[in-house]
Amino acid sequence: MRRSSCALGASLALLSMLAGCTTSRGLHPQLTPVDPRGLALAQTTARFDFSPAAWPTGDWWQSLGDPQLDQLEQEALAGNPDISLAEARLRAAQAQADTSRAARLPSLDLGAGIGGGRPPPAVIPAAGSFKSAKYGALNFQWDLDLWGGKREAWVAAVDQAHAAEVDVQAARVELSASVARSYIQLSYAWTQLDVANAEHQRSEDARRLTRQRVAAGIDNQSQLKQSDAEVASADQQCLAAREAIDDARIQLAILLGKGPDRGLSLSRPPALPLAIPGLPTVVPADLIGHRADLVAARWRVEAAGHTIKSDKTQFLPNISISALAGALAVGSANPFEFPAAFYGGGPALSLPIFDGGRRRATLAGADAGYDQAVAQYDKILIGAVNDIARQLTDVQSLSAQLHAQQRARDAAQAAWSLAEQRYHAGVGSYLEALVVRQQLLVADQKLADLHARQLDLSVQLVQALGGGFQPSAQALAAHSSHHSR
Repeated sequence: MRRSSCALGASLALLSMLAGCTTSRGLHPQLTPVDPRGLALAQTTARFDFSPAAWPTGDWWQSLGDPQLDQLEQEALAGNPDISLAEARLRAAQAQADTSRAARLPSLDLGAGIGGGRPPPAVIPAAGSFKSAKYGALNFQWDLDLWGGKREAWVAAVDQAHAAEVDVQAARVELSASVARSYIQLSYAWTQLDVANAEHQRSEDARRLTRQRVAAGIDNQSQLKQSDAEVASADQQCLAAREAIDDARIQLAILLGKGPDRGLSLSRPPALPLAIPGLPTVVPADLIGHRADLVAARWRVEAAGHTIKSDKTQFLPNISISALAGALAVGSANPFEFPAAFYGGGPALSLPIFDGGRRRATLAGADAGYDQAVAQYDKILIGAVNDIARQLTDVQSLSAQLHAQQRARDAAQAAWSLAEQRYHAGVGSYLEALVVRQQLLVADQKLADLHARQLDLSVQLVQALGGGFQPSAQALAAHSSHHSR
């Protein structure tokens, strides 16, 4: 009795020593997510107004008051391939979560077969003739998952599915912003064409007057060639503006998931009003709940953490239960007769001893995957906060530039009105008035450019603030439920 106890103790000691060969000791992630409260933004945004209700709404583009844009947004969200691609990835992630869930449950398989042969007498005595054989069996398997490794793998898959669900919303936010920005470019291109046409008319009038002055001996051929160059330059500006209109139409057709003819059907956008969004309070802290890409990145960090927990359980012993029952018949003429039955079952213990470093390599890869997820989350968070600060600064700068350019445009308009009055009063020449008219056209072009840039920045700011994204209550409840099990 004592000898057997010593042998058992020696065996356990040997198993402990061998188990020590496969260990997760020393393996762990190196990064932790950035705390958004540590990203100081107060000084940068101190001169801006804050409002708790300033977060964009889901249909933020309606603030521009353009029915055609509203229709384009709805059409794009319904037919863009990027949305379909994100939805397909969501279905794949959900299927993977279902697969991981199924791995936690017992399995029961039924197998049956029939065959025949002529075994040699040297192998089976009294053989030598053709014999048929048939069998049927039920096989039961259940991994007890003592350390919760399969549960952690399932939770990781659920988190990945949640991230994929949010990716769909992120794609919708990005798409709606792209449609609005392309629509703004289309509106700006039409304004460019107006200015280019006006400049072309002015340069044609100037060349006609210059020809008259050359014929009268007042000017020479040098002035005429200069006026020809101005007309050619105006032609180029008209062609460039028409090209910009076509490009914007094609870009919108792409975003809608349609052919180029859909872009040709778009009418000229009206003048779009400036709709600068306000700045919500506590931007860095609240941003992680309003940016879809941040929410998805955070869920991927959690998924990577659960993957690490699952991989660590592979270093521990585990117990599984199996059972097998069936029937066998050899040489029976009755297809439903199974004279021989068999069954068996019981628990099985598995203990990792030596695997050549496979488990450690797998866990090291999971640790690296966690660090990648954290780095990606930090990158998106830091970039988002700084994007908001930059865009707010640019919006404020452009607002000042717009006011300055408006004053310059008003001065150019007054100069043009005065030049016309002088011409009609016989004091000044029409050619002098056309030179002043050119300054007004340049001022109009700069004003249109600043207005388009301000509109584009306002859309970018809406996108940086999340574009109206809010995690659904169902998704949050499901996420909490999965993590509490």
